[in-house]
Amino acid sequence: MLGFNRWHLFEFFAAMLGLVAIVCVALSYFIPAAPPTVILATGFRGSSFEAFGRKYQEVLTRSHVDLGLRETSGALENLKLLQDPRSGVQAALVTGGISNGAEAPGVVSLGLIDNNPFWIFYLSKEPLERLSQLRGKRIAVGPPGSGTRFAAERILGKAGINSATATLLPFGGSAAVDALKEGAVDVVWYNGGPGASAVHELLQNPEVRLMDFPLAEAFTRSFADVSRFELPKGAISIDPMIPPDDITLIGTNAKMLIRSDLHPEIVYLLLQAMKQVHGGKEIFQNAGEFPNGRDTEYPVAASASDFYKDGPSFLQRHLPLWLNVYVQRAIAVLLTAIAVGLPLFSYAPRLYRWFVEYRLGSIYRSLRIVEADLQADIDREQIAALAVELERLDREINDLKVPMRHSDIFFRVKSDLHLVRMRLDAQRSDPVPEGRLDHDELRSTRHGHGGRLAADGDFDQDSPPVAMPAEP
Repeated sequence: MLGFNRWHLFEFFAAMLGLVAIVCVALSYFIPAAPPTVILATGFRGSSFEAFGRKYQEVLTRSHVDLGLRETSGALENLKLLQDPRSGVQAALVTGGISNGAEAPGVVSLGLIDNNPFWIFYLSKEPLERLSQLRGKRIAVGPPGSGTRFAAERILGKAGINSATATLLPFGGSAAVDALKEGAVDVVWYNGGPGASAVHELLQNPEVRLMDFPLAEAFTRSFADVSRFELPKGAISIDPMIPPDDITLIGTNAKMLIRSDLHPEIVYLLLQAMKQVHGGKEIFQNAGEFPNGRDTEYPVAASASDFYKDGPSFLQRHLPLWLNVYVQRAIAVLLTAIAVGLPLFSYAPRLYRWFVEYRLGSIYRSLRIVEADLQADIDREQIAALAVELERLDREINDLKVPMRHSDIFFRVKSDLHLVRMRLDAQRSDPVPEGRLDHDELRSTRHGHGGRLAADGDFDQDSPPVAMPAEP
C-alpha cells in the first residue's frame, strides 16, 4: 500500500530497533539495576554493630544481594568512610551525637534502629556511685574513631575525667572484656544493647559490677541526644538475679546512615532488614518502636519516610528484586508512550493524508513533464512514447490503492491525467498545428472537469473534487 516495498520495511524495522536500543540505554541510566554487592561499615569485633551487620547480611542474602561488612573502629570512622566516595562504603551504623546532616552533606538517614545505653563495668568490692570516683582509674573507652570513645570522653569529661586525670585505654568489645578479666584495666565503658556479646558476658560475671547513674537526669538536660533508661532488677536473669538491684543508665540512639545515591531497591532491602532485626520487644524498647524515622540529626531519606508511613510498595511486596527493576522500566516505557502517543494520535489522520499527497505528488510531477512535452512540436513516435508514459502513470495511480477516505485526492489526479490524455489524443488525430487545441482552451476544459495542475506540480486545493466512481 502506498508504494511500500521490502526496503521500506527494512528501514522501518531498523529505525524501530534503533529506537528500542536508545530507550534501553536511557532506562538503564535512569532506572539502573541494583548492585549485587553493598558495603556496610559496622564496628570492632564484639560490638553490637558487628552483631547487627551479621543479621542484616542474612536478610539481604535471601534476596541475592551480598552485604559486605567492613570492620572498623566505630561510628566516627564509619561516618568518614561513608563520606568518602572512594571508600566503597555505601551504608554505615553510627550513634547519635557525633555529627549531623549539615556537617555531612550527601548523607541521609534510614532512621533510628535502637536505644544504645552506656555501660560502666568495674571490678571492685566497693560500689562506685559517682563518676568522680573514676579518677586515677584505668578505663577502657574503645579505640580512637569509635562512638564508644567519643561518648566516654564527652560524658566523663562532664565530671572532670579525662586523659589528664585517668588512663584512657583503647580497648573495646571483646578486647575490653579480656583486659578486665586479666586486670589490665579497672573499668570498661561500653556502648550497646544488652544483647551484645561483651555486655552479656560482663553481666553474667559475678565478679563484675555495673555502675548506676544517680545523676542521669542531669546528663539528659546537658546533652540533647542523651536519654535515661531503667534496667529493672532481674531483667537479665531471675536466677541468679541479674542485676541484683534496679540500675539507672543513660545512653543515646543508634541509626543507619547511607549515601544519598544508594539504589532505591537496596534502600528497601536495608529497611526490611532493620525491621526484622529491631522490630521486636527488648529491655529498653517496646515492640514496633524501632526502626522509625524520628532522626533529628540527619534528613531522613524520602523512600524511608514512605516506608514508615505506607509500608513497602505493591511491586516490592509481590516481586523479587531482579524482576522489580524490569517491571519499573516497562511501566516507564508505557507511561512515556502514552504521554507522547496520545497527542500524536490526534495528528495521525493529517499526517497520513500528507503522506498520501506526497506519494501522489511524484506522479503529478511526471504528469507535468508529459504536459510540458505536449506544448512543443512533437512527431508521432514521441506522441506514442508519451501515451505509454501516461498508461504507466495510470497503472501507478491504481497500484497505490488510495483509501476511500482520500478519494478526493485520488480522483483529482485521475481527472488531470484524463485531461492530458485528451490533449494527447487530439494531437494524435490531428497532427496539423492549426488543428491542435489551444493551450488556454485546454486549461478552460480542465476547469470544466473540476481539476487542474498547479504551477508547481502540487494539488489545487481550491478545485472541488470530481464525483467519479471508484475504479475496481
